[in-house]
Amino acid sequence: MSTVSDLALSRLPDGLSARRPLLWLNPAYEPEAGPGLEPDPVVAKARYARCAGLLARVFPELSDLGGRLVSPLVSIDRLRDTLHSSGTSGFWFLKRDDSLPVAGSVKARGGFHEILALVEQIATEHGLLQADTDRSVLAEPAARALFGRYTISVGSTGNLGLAIGLIGAGLGFRAVVHMSADAKKWKKQRLRDHGIEVVEHVGDYAAAVAAGRSIAQADPYGYFVDDEKSLPLFLGYAAAARELQAQLQIAGRPVDADHPLFVYLPCGVGGAPGGILHGLKRLWGADVHGFFAEPVASPCMLTQLAVGCETPVSVYDVGLDNRTEADGLAVAQASPLVAPLMARVLSGAFTVDDDTLFRDARRLEDVEGIYVEPSAAAGLRGPGWVLDSPQGREYLRRHGLDRVLSQATHVIWSTGGSLVPESVRAEFRARG
Repeated sequence: MSTVSDLALSRLPDGLSARRPLLWLNPAYEPEAGPGLEPDPVVAKARYARCAGLLARVFPELSDLGGRLVSPLVSIDRLRDTLHSSGTSGFWFLKRDDSLPVAGSVKARGGFHEILALVEQIATEHGLLQADTDRSVLAEPAARALFGRYTISVGSTGNLGLAIGLIGAGLGFRAVVHMSADAKKWKKQRLRDHGIEVVEHVGDYAAAVAAGRSIAQADPYGYFVDDEKSLPLFLGYAAAARELQAQLQIAGRPVDADHPLFVYLPCGVGGAPGGILHGLKRLWGADVHGFFAEPVASPCMLTQLAVGCETPVSVYDVGLDNRTEADGLAVAQASPLVAPLMARVLSGAFTVDDDTLFRDARRLEDVEGIYVEPSAAAGLRGPGWVLDSPQGREYLRRHGLDRVLSQATHVIWSTGGSLVPESVRAEFRARG
């Protein structure tokens, strides 16, 4: 039974429980919140820099990139003109974490960082690493033998599991992914094809996470990557902000009061979009406007922020069933770490039904030649909600943005898709 008060539930937007696509604006949003926000992702940025040689050695795909985990930022003007032909549309870009090397999803940003933090800790404790030691030594047989004593595990619907499993196995760990029994079969097979153990559990994503956490806690050599509560994951995602900053500079797109930045991020439990937005707000404060995209059946972050972070709430508490084809976003309860961090910095959230996800993924491929999995297409409706809906226009007016829309930059974050098998892609295309 829900412990959420009727008063708290009354703050939910009309239509949410009826699975109606909608835009919710965060009443607690503080535009000036940003610079000085804690925690500081400089820790993750520094770790990625000193471990670049190690990553290049473990993953040949990263050798030409100098061990950097980066994805392209591409203009999608043709899609913009298809979806929104007004002269106030601004400049549209797709941040292509669907094509991140090695793991093919945004989850690599957080997952790789957390495991790098772990290996530095273990190697330091066992005398293999000093502060100034070249991290490439962590690929040597002595380090791999040490890491081989440990099991790293994670609860995942697939993409985080693959990221954790690939870097874990690459460094010599035993890697285990806990998944719900009804998770996509092709994702389970993809994990197994990479030598990653899959343990299936009855129940949803949260049940798999709880089971995996319990098993790891009972193992003295077990380490659990906790997607719901992990600060290292969050900081790994936040480090992406500097990457986007450099890419916008190359594209000639400033970010300031006359050139606002709107970012649209698919949201599951909240770690990846929350971390990215946290990093962006630290850089640009009031000049960046972040919106999360969630399935109509699983708007866990919207629900938590709308009722307030004092009491945990799930989508089940508001009459939703958390059943969506966007399995990477099928999360019933938002991260208790991330939700409070988003309370003042998230501009709003919008919901998307499954049919729209498939249609938009197909439209992106038809118009721009870019394939993403349906859940990664969740953000594509964001500019339309902001520019065309009554709530969106009110947001623009309230913050003085209506006068500068023609010079605004819209970045839609694509979160995964490059590793989807071709047979599954064909099914997705047909539905789209």
